[in-house]
Amino acid sequence: MLRAAVAAGTEVGNQAKDFMDAGKLVPDEVIIGVVKDRLDESDCVESGWLLDGFPRTPAQAEALADAGVSADCFIFLNVPDDVLVERVVGRRTDPETGKIYHMTFSPPEDEEILARLEQRSDDTEEKVKVRLEQFHANVDAVKGSYTDISVEVDGTKSPADVSTTIVEAIDAVLA
Repeated sequence: MLRAAVAAGTEVGNQAKDFMDAGKLVPDEVIIGVVKDRLDESDCVESGWLLDGFPRTPAQAEALADAGVSADCFIFLNVPDDVLVERVVGRRTDPETGKIYHMTFSPPEDEEILARLEQRSDDTEEKVKVRLEQFHANVDAVKGSYTDISVEVDGTKSPADVSTTIVEAIDAVLA
């Protein structure tokens, strides 16, 4: 949602861009408003929603609860920091197709695609480490807000295994 706001050049997007470029969390007052507005849109109301990487702070979790927003399931992917850094630093996007590649795990098929790939400004090792420090400072408190619906998943397994585990967890909650 934030990246869409940045790309659209909205006021909130411009506010968020400076923080994101520095590898820092966007302040709660900015992100909470964006999320609440988005979840009120008809597609989310009618079909449901999935938030990736949110809430990231106890204040965000509390603000969602205060707004009457409740999740059915909270999924926490366990991945060691060194693996996360490697995954993020190697990530590249094709601006023509929007496809995401990884220079080690999923490189582009040919030199033409390779030549046009772009790396996000916040996908550097230094900025990822800043984000991880902030994550570790908040994760236990955020997880504590969702103990009754929380599922932990080993995020180092294959994408297919991780996906299967997540689908099973969601199905179990919704059954």
